[in-house]
Amino acid sequence: MTEAPSFPRPPSRPTIRRLSGHVIDLIAAGEVIERPAAALKELVENAIDAGATRIVVALRAGGTDRIDVTDNGCGMNPAELELAVERHCTSKLQDDHLVQIRTLGFRGEALPSIGASARLSITSRAPESDTAWCIRVDGGVITLPQPASGPIGTRIVVTDLFFATPARRKFLKSARVESGHAESVMRRLALSAPHCAMRVLLDDKVLFDLPEQSPISRAASILDTTPDTLIPLDEQRGAVRLSGFACGPARTRATGSGQFILVNNRPVTDPMLRTAIRVAYRPVIERGRFPVMALHLKVPLERLDVNVHPAKTELRFADEADIRSLVIGGLGRALGHGSKGGGGIHASFAPRPSIVYPPRPPEPREAVTSLPLQTTLPTASAPQTPQAASRQGFAETDPAFAPAARAPQQPEALDPAFPLGASIAQVFDTYILALAPDGDLILVDQHAAHERLTHERLREQYASGGTLRAQALLLPEVVDLPRREAEALMSRAEDLAKLGIDLESFGPGSVLLRSVPALLGAQDIQGLLKDVADELASDPDLDAASTGSFAHHLDAILARMACHGSIRAGRRLKPEEMDALLREMERTPRANTCSHGRPTWLRLTRRELERLFGRVK
Repeated sequence: MTEAPSFPRPPSRPTIRRLSGHVIDLIAAGEVIERPAAALKELVENAIDAGATRIVVALRAGGTDRIDVTDNGCGMNPAELELAVERHCTSKLQDDHLVQIRTLGFRGEALPSIGASARLSITSRAPESDTAWCIRVDGGVITLPQPASGPIGTRIVVTDLFFATPARRKFLKSARVESGHAESVMRRLALSAPHCAMRVLLDDKVLFDLPEQSPISRAASILDTTPDTLIPLDEQRGAVRLSGFACGPARTRATGSGQFILVNNRPVTDPMLRTAIRVAYRPVIERGRFPVMALHLKVPLERLDVNVHPAKTELRFADEADIRSLVIGGLGRALGHGSKGGGGIHASFAPRPSIVYPPRPPEPREAVTSLPLQTTLPTASAPQTPQAASRQGFAETDPAFAPAARAPQQPEALDPAFPLGASIAQVFDTYILALAPDGDLILVDQHAAHERLTHERLREQYASGGTLRAQALLLPEVVDLPRREAEALMSRAEDLAKLGIDLESFGPGSVLLRSVPALLGAQDIQGLLKDVADELASDPDLDAASTGSFAHHLDAILARMACHGSIRAGRRLKPEEMDALLREMERTPRANTCSHGRPTWLRLTRRELERLFGRVK
């Protein structure tokens, strides 16, 4: 018989006791004040809630040694100062229901928590007071308010953070790392309050100094860009509104540090919203890259719970699915889906806010099987110059350089409504060289660009009717596949039929292909089907025959189709075909990137050319 395991018995019966107020404050401080940036966040939020229009922040050693926050808000009198450093005292809750929370702070824990673990000094003056008052808290020990000098507003100085909790202090990172966290906090708060001027100094060096600004100017400052390069968003679904500004897919970062999200003016790092952003950008940026944006979500207060975590950066939504759908759809439309030009070529060739796109001439959709480009650029006639002729003669001796059959236009002869300009030549039978209206050189990857055009046409046709027109094969083809991939295809036979792919089972590991999408013709059928099978077999939910799984892969499948149905690198194009490709890119949503997220074109300015030749540094 196996003996029962023995457990050590406590030396005596444990008893329940009430913790001291000091220990309670230290525990609370560990939840609210995780690092200097967390303390800084609480102090600046208080300043914004106090109605400040000017906030100055000075940090030393990332805030570990000193945090100094000065504002011109409403200030406090001596009685209010005493309450401010007492736990769970706040001016921001007018009832006991925690529903109508309109301020950034509301818990009444920040100042007591900071005072419990650091040396805290608060100097404040209300408008009706003749003098300022100062209160001090050192490791939880409070000194009563004393008269002091100071303007209307509040100045809070925190020194020796975590001196009273050495276990927390030894886990702080280097000053450089803590400074990075503090800067991130200040940029998010600056974005949430464009009406407030903010100046931030780090070890006596100015990190940024922003005046009172409009929302788009503040967003441009925080995102380190210019207002004319931002794509505006303004979507409404019921009582929920999504607004803000996003950068196009050509501007990404290696991390998510360029994503700023506000919910009812509160900076948050909600994982659900970040996932929605990733899904919206997935078709247009490379894997591993992160978009840049500043989004503002306004949600009815009764449909939002902000009391989830002491740091108040996580939320709980009552209508999570609707909000996720709004963010994905709103960003998708802003990037070009369903909106010509939004996030497309014109958005990247800023400033051009007054551009009006020419209407697309009617054309049969079947024409895209060979080359879906029917428009040409209206060009100004120019005589052939001896210099142009000599350039053509020189180029013809090099098979890697295929010039257009006309003289290049001068910048002033180009229509500014066509920002990709006119084609000059084809390089290596792969890249189109064009001259933009402003004189810059444009280099276009013909396969990547045409892949995006085909992808968008497939998407548009499928979205309009839920199906793609099929073209029956004269002789059905047998395609051999690994058994698992063949079974994955047949489990989605009905869904694939809507894409124009008609399949029958042809024994273990084989399928019989009877039709293909009419838009693609009969190009590389075997490769197309194998890629589609690989996409479907990679989803573990396929065994459950879930149609939602196929919907998840639909866009990736369309991208595969577009890749196989696009003009290839190495195909020589005529001048009118190159110009038509440029015009179609200008009118096509999300034409900045191919279906795999790679750029379709590059821009080379005169300054960049001169730098290459050593004319400028």
